[in-house]
Amino acid sequence: MPASYTPKTRDSEAQEHTSSQSLQTNLSAAEATVRDVLTGKGGALFSLAPDDTIAQAVAMLKDKGVGALLVRDGQGALVGILSERDIVRQMAETPGETLPRLVRDLMSAEVETSSPDETLVRVLRRMTDGRFRHMPVIEDGALIGLVSIGDVVNFRLTALEYEALQLKQLIVG
Repeated sequence: MPASYTPKTRDSEAQEHTSSQSLQTNLSAAEATVRDVLTGKGGALFSLAPDDTIAQAVAMLKDKGVGALLVRDGQGALVGILSERDIVRQMAETPGETLPRLVRDLMSAEVETSSPDETLVRVLRRMTDGRFRHMPVIEDGALIGLVSIGDVVNFRLTALEYEALQLKQLIVG
């Protein structure tokens, strides 16, 4: 019988101890950061000005395939965020009157931001507690990215798929 098929016994010289969860895998999931998500996502940022119309915002959301847009002033400073939810709520309240309005009228001016070194667990908790889905990322006073709750969940799912593959390879050999 080939050595690779030899069953391990209590008296085997090279006994290995493995487990499906280790301190390392649990810590790596808990220590994943916003920077990890941004690295895989890329740095495309889509923004508009406070004086643009909601019609322009809707067109940009559609064209870019995103769920939120950053709102920046003339100097590029972040002054708000406008999401699909903001627009839909306003459309429900004032049917037929929303598209000509200005972004400044519907945007969220109090924007929760993250640092790139904040853990994903903490960001998810903040998004869930605050009931919002998008968070701009600021480093050294500069806007460097935007993460969505979908980005964070997708990152974690990909990590779980990788961990499952590693376990399969460990079991199969």
